[in-house]
Amino acid sequence: MKKRFYPKLAAGNIRKNGRTYIPYLLTCMVTAAMYYIVRSLSLNPGLEQMAGTNYLNQTMFLGSRIIAVFAFVFLFYTNSFLMKRRKKEFGVFNILGMEKKHLARVLGWESIYVTLLGIGFGLGLGLALDKAMYLVINLVLGGELFFGFFVSSKAIVETALLFAVIFLLICLNSIRQVYKANPIELILAGNAGEKEPETKWFLTLAGLTALGGGYYIAFTTRNPIASLLFFFVAVLLVIAATYLLFTAGSIAFLKMLRKNKRYYYQTRHFVSISSMIYRMKQNAVGLANICVLSTMVLVMVSSTTSLMMGIEDIIRTRYPADFMLYFNGAAEAENEAAITVTRDLQEERNLPVTEEISYTYLAFSAFCDGDTFSVERDFTLGSADAIIALFFVPLSEYNSLTGEDRMLTEGEVLIHSERREYDYPTLKLFGREYTVAGKAEEFVGSGIFAANIATTQYIIVTEDTFREVYQKQQETLQEDAFDIQQVYGFDTDAEEEDQIAFYEALREKMNRTGTAVRVESMAESRSSFVSMYGGFFFIGVFLGILFIMATVLIIYYKQISEGYDDKARFEILQKVGMDRDEIKDTIHSQVLTVFFLPLAAAGMHVAAAFPMISKLLALLNLLNTGLYIVCTIVCFLIFAVMYSLIYLLTSRSYYRIVLLSMQRRQ
Repeated sequence: MKKRFYPKLAAGNIRKNGRTYIPYLLTCMVTAAMYYIVRSLSLNPGLEQMAGTNYLNQTMFLGSRIIAVFAFVFLFYTNSFLMKRRKKEFGVFNILGMEKKHLARVLGWESIYVTLLGIGFGLGLGLALDKAMYLVINLVLGGELFFGFFVSSKAIVETALLFAVIFLLICLNSIRQVYKANPIELILAGNAGEKEPETKWFLTLAGLTALGGGYYIAFTTRNPIASLLFFFVAVLLVIAATYLLFTAGSIAFLKMLRKNKRYYYQTRHFVSISSMIYRMKQNAVGLANICVLSTMVLVMVSSTTSLMMGIEDIIRTRYPADFMLYFNGAAEAENEAAITVTRDLQEERNLPVTEEISYTYLAFSAFCDGDTFSVERDFTLGSADAIIALFFVPLSEYNSLTGEDRMLTEGEVLIHSERREYDYPTLKLFGREYTVAGKAEEFVGSGIFAANIATTQYIIVTEDTFREVYQKQQETLQEDAFDIQQVYGFDTDAEEEDQIAFYEALREKMNRTGTAVRVESMAESRSSFVSMYGGFFFIGVFLGILFIMATVLIIYYKQISEGYDDKARFEILQKVGMDRDEIKDTIHSQVLTVFFLPLAAAGMHVAAAFPMISKLLALLNLLNTGLYIVCTIVCFLIFAVMYSLIYLLTSRSYYRIVLLSMQRRQ
């Protein structure tokens, strides 16, 4: 054969299979562009001008790695749709005299074209959009603009190498499938999956058990630490359950519907249920993929949006005052001297102070079992949910801090809870039982403990009890015991730039005097928080777009595959007496049921994950659950509208294949 034969044949094959190849090529281009953009942004020198650049660079780097893994898995998966539709074509070529080595050459040339187009146009699109994405990040984070057009040669090389390797592996896998099959198998491959699957009750029960286990973990895990540890266990259980229930459970459910004669023996239900039963085995994996991708989109976008919109609440939770100074409470004279230095600097720099707070506290962690707290216990994975941070404050300092006039007798305590309410009438610690005299509705708290991932119980006690608890924990924990700490904080209405300058000057003075103090400034830390959560938001939206694109492509290929598979069936139904309107109603019922089932399942997964996700957000100091609820509902409604539009657009291809074929035969 002539040398130019294979390149021409490969190009002709791509053109003739444009309905399936063009969406695949577009996906390759967009995925390559997205990888380049995120990788380029992680290397962009303009990001170094922003505060909190370490958080941002790490987030972008992590995002590029997630996209790389996703590209490998997803492009392999979508290529399988192409191969299934084209195996019959290769079988015909084989029967007509082309050897498998010739088919391998055709596939090789097709892969070369796909690689060149995917990487070339993908990098072109990435280069075109890279600056726009950089400007978007600047807009989100409020950074200074870096003028000029940055092109990262390192990101270009990494993108080209990554996708060249992916396309090479896809090509080798396609050639393997052609070499492995005989011509008859290739011709009949497009009709695989026609045998009615058996009802696999064991897998159905396993799916229900896994789903129940994942949901149980999400609903019953109360401690944020345990939420962090068990989150991935719950995710794996729910993903496994989704695949099991879509593959085995859906068949069992459809067969149960078939046994319901009043429902089954209706024209639209009879045909659609029968058809879905026969092809659900190959249908179900795609539907499960759509469900998992939809759930990922909803969780990522809603949680990162909540973090970005609630950034002021998060910062205020972490920093109870504009400035916070934390001292070792044992060195009272040194601490008072440091506070005097701070007040002198306030006067020197004309920093207006609107409010001050000062108190001492004792804090340590304990394991909670009902109303009993113990510090003597080895940590295990199962005990993570029991870890509680105990934060003791003397009553006199609490009253001075809040302006209240609360009274306690010996053995009584007041409790203010963060992240989890304490509902017991007593509290047992170090062998002594204390009576909970009431709730402390408000407490300014400690920024350090707001950043603590454990649930915190603020306990207001008498001075004698405070000293007693301190002595007991010293005796029990010995070298691991905690000292009494002192806090001094103040608010100011000075400009943010003045606050940052004051913070730098105060830190310099404390370092010169050698004072052991931790100084925190809300204004100085704001940029780091905005950078970190802004990076999360950008990557969340970026990956959400990528997963939506994957969902669109899977739905499109499913519609195409189903159209070709159903074309012959509906032609037969038309011949035996079903009119066009009945067939159209049947098609509508089948397509609507199949493609909206993943959306309903994704909504159920997101609702079940809400308790655990809200606790994970609490680890990032987002305690505004109402905001997360609103963001989740809005994201779901927007996604449902987009999903419906995707369904309407892609279903046209299905109707065109099935109904136009029937029109030609009339």
